[in-house]
Amino acid sequence: MAVEEEGLRVFQSVKIKIGEAKNIPPYPGPNKMRDCYCTVNLDQEEVFRTKTIEKSLCPFYGEDFYCEIPRSFRHLSFYIFDRDVFRRDSSIGKVAVKKEDLQKYHGKDHWFPLQPVSADSEVQGKVHLELRLSEVITDSGVICHKLATRVLECQDLPIVNGQCDPYAAVSLLGPSRSEAKKTKVKRKNNNPQFDEIFFFEVTKPLSYTKRQFDVEEDDVDKLALKVDLWNASNLKFGDEFLGEVRVPLKVLGQSGVHDAWYFLQPRDNGNKSVKADELGSLRLNIVYTEDHVFSTEHYNPLRDLLLQSAHVQPVSASAAHILGEACREKHEAAVPLVRLFLHYGKIVPFLSAIAHAEINRTQDPNTIFRGNSLTSKCIDETMKLAGMHYLQVTLKPIIDEICTDHKPCEIDPVKLKESENLDTNRENLRQYVDRIFNVITSSGVSCPTVMCDIFFSLRESAASRFQVDPDVRYTAVSSFIFLRFFAPAILSPNLFHLRPHHPDPCTSRTLTLISKTIQTLGSLAKSKSANFKESYMAAFYDYFNEQKYADAVKNFLDLISSSGRWDERSIETSIMLKEGFMIKRAQGRKRFGLKNFKKRWFRLTNHEFTYHKTKGNAKGEGALCSIPIENILAVERLEEESFKMKNMFQVIQPERALYIQANNCVDARDWIDILTKVSQCNRKRLSTYHPSAYLNGHWLCCKLSADNAPGCTPCTGGLPANIQLDVDGDRETERIYSLYSTYMSKLVKMQEACGSRSVYDGPEQEEYSTFVIDDPQETYKTLRLIISAVQTLEQQHTQYKRDKFRKTKYGSQEHPIGDQSFQCYIRQQSESSTYSI
Repeated sequence: MAVEEEGLRVFQSVKIKIGEAKNIPPYPGPNKMRDCYCTVNLDQEEVFRTKTIEKSLCPFYGEDFYCEIPRSFRHLSFYIFDRDVFRRDSSIGKVAVKKEDLQKYHGKDHWFPLQPVSADSEVQGKVHLELRLSEVITDSGVICHKLATRVLECQDLPIVNGQCDPYAAVSLLGPSRSEAKKTKVKRKNNNPQFDEIFFFEVTKPLSYTKRQFDVEEDDVDKLALKVDLWNASNLKFGDEFLGEVRVPLKVLGQSGVHDAWYFLQPRDNGNKSVKADELGSLRLNIVYTEDHVFSTEHYNPLRDLLLQSAHVQPVSASAAHILGEACREKHEAAVPLVRLFLHYGKIVPFLSAIAHAEINRTQDPNTIFRGNSLTSKCIDETMKLAGMHYLQVTLKPIIDEICTDHKPCEIDPVKLKESENLDTNRENLRQYVDRIFNVITSSGVSCPTVMCDIFFSLRESAASRFQVDPDVRYTAVSSFIFLRFFAPAILSPNLFHLRPHHPDPCTSRTLTLISKTIQTLGSLAKSKSANFKESYMAAFYDYFNEQKYADAVKNFLDLISSSGRWDERSIETSIMLKEGFMIKRAQGRKRFGLKNFKKRWFRLTNHEFTYHKTKGNAKGEGALCSIPIENILAVERLEEESFKMKNMFQVIQPERALYIQANNCVDARDWIDILTKVSQCNRKRLSTYHPSAYLNGHWLCCKLSADNAPGCTPCTGGLPANIQLDVDGDRETERIYSLYSTYMSKLVKMQEACGSRSVYDGPEQEEYSTFVIDDPQETYKTLRLIISAVQTLEQQHTQYKRDKFRKTKYGSQEHPIGDQSFQCYIRQQSESSTYSI
């Protein structure tokens, strides 16, 4: 969620790796161990909790957390709790990082010492105060000063034990002064409106009898107003402290008036110092990102340059490829590039172009896509984004079962527990591998269209480059779908949103063994057992050393790498996708009866959908009807009322619809899915359809009489695997701009390398050897355009920062006064007074 500012949107996000804790103080009892979990908090609001690690003083979590931050915050905090079954969980310690300090730890593993947790230090929220110093003439004619303190409201107070019943206590601090006045309690409200005024006598004449209250006017600056916020509690322990504000009266200045918002602060004794590692420490890796996104027209030059990348010759001279060359880690470039190209529907041509170039640079088909190149990282990221639902429907049910059942599957004799049987464990593991393998190889119809189109391109490029290797068309695809998609998802299901937390050590070991086996099954390597260093894995793999497994993998890879695009049909081999008996209604007839419905043998390939009189006829050329895939405009269910028949669906063509009855509901779903799959890229697919048939001169659903009337119901849009991604194109372009800006020195070096190669043909200078530059002149042109676009955006950001600094008013609701901004407020007030004079 973006925070809107003038002509700009601000996005905040944080990505955290919670590694481990160490040296947690032991439990004060006979059993020294603790059951610890860690929470992530925005100020006092918990936004994530790890699983509990039992019986450990050095718990390893290994969990990742990402979130978009929808509001302002002051601290990113981490709490270690000790779980207690019988009582409330107790806090052991915390790490609190101020928002302005997050960049110090950006992207680095860091051990943070745990600090004590106390009510005095746990504060959040802000308070609005108005102070007014005025002269009052007493009955005796003497002038004294009174301070009127108005407590208007508070915002974002914490919820304490499920409630927030706040009140404010106001007192004036000075020599022997301890007057305290309280507001009314505001029940069940963490944004209370108080609007109460309190009066304090600040100066008195010297003749006043109580000498301890004598304060001359010159001493007013030594006084301070203190406002404490409390939560009114019904518990016997008393009210809970929510925070305090101390306002020195010198802020009143010559005007005698002060109106400002303040951040609540902890008590002076709230942060007791402790020795390093006294409470232990926590290893974290924090990446906090703040994107300042302008309106879309500011990004047009850079975005257009990026989106043209697929059509630049050679592709190594394109803006996207240059970003990959400049970034220290390819993953940095891959994430925003993939999201940008997906958003604008250009991901397939872009990935096809860079993959084709990488394949042409590869000399050995056995090393194809083995490195962490821009191509492999971009395809990884695309699969992770587009394939998330695909993983949910294929792997999640059985992964959940494995994590819940905890069946022993250890097959290493060295690691076997005394109570376990090796043969039983092998059988448990074999059953899991078999089930997951069958789920994967039968899931081709659910594979997202964008992934299928990418795999088609990989297959064709690899087959064209290595024509003597008949298996390269499979290994080019399996290196991604098995090695980089299914195997990692099985190994770390929490990273792919299949499980909420990292599995326990025993389950993690089971998933590791399954992942290694599935990865090898999918690799189609010539010598399978040689792929295992461990003898026990090689022996276990003998269970799967059958041709049926290789055939299943090849059929699956054929299906997911077949394209539905009509213009690629000429170079694509025909692949049988599904066949079987169904009942169809004769096309083009107005009357219907039993004679109009006939049993036929249907066949679907990646080229056409046909039906034949019998199964035997299908082997020849005797198709009674052939529908080219590009003529399928929609595939939808047909309402039962049309013909009083169940399990019916319709294949909609330009002139008419073919009505078909499947054998059962599962068969109908399978046919609808796979027909939708192969036709989803057709350019003339319908957006609406008629859910009922056209009978007796009208549509049964909408009663329209024209047989070519537009549909009355939105099409279902295909498989749920092909969901639309929620991507902000401007935000992704802003992130790419930030990367270019960060690595500007490398862009300049690339320009130098282009110049060096253009004028000098000798051995390449070592500092330029890491860059892939196929065409120095084209690359130089692109670099010049990139640098120009980046500099223009840089100027926009610089101007925004100047304007924001100029407009920022400390003490406003948007910029409350805190411990670090008080001097800024004083300086701003001083400058304002000087300017007015």
